[in-house]
Amino acid sequence: MARLQTVSFVCQNCGAACNRWQGKCDGCGEWNTLVEEGAAAPAPGGGGRAPRKGRLIKLEALTGDTREAPRLPSGVTEFDRVTGGGLVRGSVLLMAGDPGIGKSTILIQVAAALANAGQRAIYISGEEAVAQVRLRAERLGLGGAPVELAAETSVEDIIATLSEGKLPRLVVIDSIQTMWSSAIESAPGTVTQVRGSAQALIRFAKRSGCALILVGHVTKDGQIAGPRVVEHMVDAVLSFEGEGSQQFRILRAVKNRFGPTDEIGVFEMTGLGLREVSNPSELFLSERDLGSPGTAVFAGIEGTRPVLVEIQALVAPTSLGTPRRAVVGWDQSRLSMVLAVLQAHCGVNLGGHDVYLNVAGGLRIVEPAADLAAAAALVSSLTKAPLPADGVYFGEVSLSGAVRPVAQTPSRLKEAQKLGFARAVLPEPGRGDAAESSSGLALTTVRMLTDLVADIAARGPGAGPDA
Repeated sequence: MARLQTVSFVCQNCGAACNRWQGKCDGCGEWNTLVEEGAAAPAPGGGGRAPRKGRLIKLEALTGDTREAPRLPSGVTEFDRVTGGGLVRGSVLLMAGDPGIGKSTILIQVAAALANAGQRAIYISGEEAVAQVRLRAERLGLGGAPVELAAETSVEDIIATLSEGKLPRLVVIDSIQTMWSSAIESAPGTVTQVRGSAQALIRFAKRSGCALILVGHVTKDGQIAGPRVVEHMVDAVLSFEGEGSQQFRILRAVKNRFGPTDEIGVFEMTGLGLREVSNPSELFLSERDLGSPGTAVFAGIEGTRPVLVEIQALVAPTSLGTPRRAVVGWDQSRLSMVLAVLQAHCGVNLGGHDVYLNVAGGLRIVEPAADLAAAAALVSSLTKAPLPADGVYFGEVSLSGAVRPVAQTPSRLKEAQKLGFARAVLPEPGRGDAAESSSGLALTTVRMLTDLVADIAARGPGAGPDA
């Protein structure tokens, strides 16, 4: 019996499906994202092909011989750091980032490095012609790299081409939203096409053993566009971050089955492409304001790497009925919590002031250890008291006003000492862990946030914390 064609409406943002059109998606709450898509369904009465009978699979014991997945270094050190040491055979990576951030640039550099090392690398573009990719490679000085190029969007044609001859070691698909399969009755770019095309390419990568990198678009909120199931299908999700006005780019591992998550690689955008930054702390602090109120250096940890970054704060009297709170590079709710603790336990009244907080260099901080540095910068700006230029701050602030210890204190102090800092302000319980690695550093421990506020206010030009 013939199969009936059913119609469903699929959200292009989250992949949720419903049987009728509506303005707002119930899954993600976005408006005007439901698109009509057809799907084949068996006719009533049990007609159609009979289901395939299952076969027995072999069950293994929990104990056994385990081997680490073989890796191939790409030749780009910062890229290998984020992936966990290199590309794993048969792995699938999803790289996402804002338009123009440099996704195609870094992938061209990775493919060229592998090709120059004697590995077969293929770059398939669904958005640009081959001539455009060549122009970019020549601009980056990679015109002589033996990278094989193609401009194609048909998944069947791509897989057939990749299966001929010597199997490639790396395949780059730029981007997955442009791919389409003739087996799916849906327009290119829809959720069904993205999911089906990704599944076909992933099956080829697992079967052949080549490393596959998929480029994904992002929405206006910074989320990876398309169905969330694609993120679960791949082995690693890499996020390429950065501000358009800044030359720094951060490659962050959001998910990685073969390595640590939240690891970062730092690049600098130059006229010759992305340059690796081996010492990001020195780069982030290269143009900091010395001796200005409202600036504090935070000793943080990104993945396994200690990173020192400047936190800038500006507290100014407001003329609005509701004071403004603006944050760049940090969590908005975290700032609200620190402000509440300062007012409730330290007597710092910021209800009549606008508060602006910025993480210099375009880096986004997610760990709570930045609470102490943010609080120090805020109080310094309010009281017009400059903080010591040779000091670093780190510690988590609790709702009771206590300063809680954080992990990897020795690594933070060693990085600060390497860059020439002479003192550190840290939680009191962490002093014992830092004693061995703090030679040459003067440690100032604080148990309550009130101690830090009193010390900074005493440096101001006759203004207390309530001013």
